[in-house]
Amino acid sequence: MKLPFDGAISAYLNDDAPNSVRDVLLDPNASSVLDKSYPYRAKMSKKAYRKAIAALHVELVKFQSWVQSSGVRVALVFEGRDAAGKGGSIKAITENLNPRVTRVVAWSKPTEKEQGEWYVQRYISHLPTAGNITLFARSWYNRSVVERVFGFSSEQQVRDFNAQVPDFERMLVEDGLHLVKFWLNVSRAEQLKRFLKRESDPLKQWKLSSIDVKGLALWEGYSASIRDMFEATDHAAAPWVVVRSDDKKRARLAIIRHILEQFDYDYKDHKAIGDIDPLILAGPDIWNG
Repeated sequence: MKLPFDGAISAYLNDDAPNSVRDVLLDPNASSVLDKSYPYRAKMSKKAYRKAIAALHVELVKFQSWVQSSGVRVALVFEGRDAAGKGGSIKAITENLNPRVTRVVAWSKPTEKEQGEWYVQRYISHLPTAGNITLFARSWYNRSVVERVFGFSSEQQVRDFNAQVPDFERMLVEDGLHLVKFWLNVSRAEQLKRFLKRESDPLKQWKLSSIDVKGLALWEGYSASIRDMFEATDHAAAPWVVVRSDDKKRARLAIIRHILEQFDYDYKDHKAIGDIDPLILAGPDIWNG
């Protein structure tokens, strides 16, 4: 089956990828984690992951039941470069939860009507009501990063957004919304490895888009935009939580543990939750571009 982006990622690797990235990917002796700055050389075993995630899934069900009965509102924002693991992390959270209570919102290109509205207006209507959890697979932060990198927004629009969004989020939090913002950080070599895997798998090729392909050559532009976003929008009411996601298993466990630790829900089992790995999840200070 021929799909639109067959060969596009491989061509980038052969022709345009930086030598440092190409050499790591083609090294037959490379460890399972490609980025040398990542704190672990090998990825977490499936056996250890399955044991940990099973206990966390039980806690997530308890948490959802408490959210529903107590009437709190929870919004979880997932941002990151393409192939950083946002979708997989969201699936790991929601797979045993009630979709009537816990809802995932993903975004397509704004409609003509939405383009004429206040930028965050399209997102407001999807915020959770009492007793509900909403997970945003990307969010209003598209303006800070993707739209800026590809020129879909002007520099003035991006500056205005970065200046205004902390006040917007503070209003949400002051109104009682629990807002948690995750940035999943993937290294350049690991991102390209995941793209190559998607390209070769007919069941995953749908995940590739023209934006993904074009974005491969814009790594530095992304980095500059991400750095500016953190500086402008990391604030006390809704701080950024950065997750090093080269190992998807460790990233997912850290994300779920962080969510559960934010709430004092009924029948909470701290031993089952376990400890958050500070080498994997922390503030923007662990972001390495």
